Amino acid sequence: MDDWRKVLLTPKDSLERTIKVLHEGGCRIALVADKFGMLLGTVTDGDIRRALINQLTMESSVSLIMNGNPITVDDKVKNKDILSLMSDKSLLHMPIIDKDGILCGLETLQHLIESPIYDNPIFLMAGGFGTRLHPLTKDTPKPLLKVGNKPILEMIIEQFINYGFHNFYISTHFKSEQIRDYFKDGELHNISIKYVHEDSPLGTAGSLGLLPDDLPDLPIIVMNGDLLTKVDFKNLFNFHCEHNSEATMCVREYDFQVPYGVVEIDNYNIKEIKEKPVHRFFVNAGIYVLNRSLINKVDGKSCLDMTDFLEKELNNGGVNAFPIHEYWLDIGQMEEYEKANREFSTVFG
Repeated sequence: MDDWRKVLLTPKDSLERTIKVLHEGGCRIALVADKFGMLLGTVTDGDIRRALINQLTMESSVSLIMNGNPITVDDKVKNKDILSLMSDKSLLHMPIIDKDGILCGLETLQHLIESPIYDNPIFLMAGGFGTRLHPLTKDTPKPLLKVGNKPILEMIIEQFINYGFHNFYISTHFKSEQIRDYFKDGELHNISIKYVHEDSPLGTAGSLGLLPDDLPDLPIIVMNGDLLTKVDFKNLFNFHCEHNSEATMCVREYDFQVPYGVVEIDNYNIKEIKEKPVHRFFVNAGIYVLNRSLINKVDGKSCLDMTDFLEKELNNGGVNAFPIHEYWLDIGQMEEYEKANREFSTVFG
């Protein structure tokens, strides 16, 4: 439930306020938390009815009627496991808390049941050498380097799983057997994982041509296997479809400041002076959605970078940009890898 904060109450709120929140929230539950966000209890329509039967007044505190020991789940539990628990316990709602008991979400049975399942393939590029991360990648492929307590590639896969994707392909080259041994066929994650192998490096797009011919005729999400992001993949996919795109590239804003005054001249005449101007660009974020028809154009025999591939398609139209504002980090160098581990608990913890 994205707007769960609409149903938040403090323990001092009145029954009148509680009824208003229950009505406006529309999910038949309210959450009671202290000023630090610690979950104290839950209130449902049934609790209100029992309070009125017991002749509590509208000015009575919600703390008198709340369930002070609700069933909760940790924020790392997968949706399918939440659904299983809710079904076993006959629950319509499930508060989500972090390891410190701080409220961080609310899941509803209706939302979980209605969550879409996408058959669209996810193609993850995991064949690079990671030379800029030596010595860490001397014996370990970069996608298996751990951020926090999980390999980068596993975090990427779990992000997609949470959005309802289950059909994965991984392109490998360097130390490919380690990646295959770790993820196997995806059964442990209740998904399908298949592999394509680059005998020699094929760039960021060349291995598209190694995908099997029996792929479903659906848009494919392609992503570099060394990115950490909180991009909403459902929104990305919907954007691609709504804009009738042949290809969608995720982009993010990048800026830099010139450390000098910039002088614009014309035939020795100074036209303008800008002191330390800031230049802003959109840069490629390494995440794409491609229609099946584009995949068919890649032969899988020669090196091809995605930027070159898409640039050739610009004249044909249908190549769109999806600006992202969510957390995004390309783990290309040691500095970024160290940053990812520093930020892990805050962003993904």
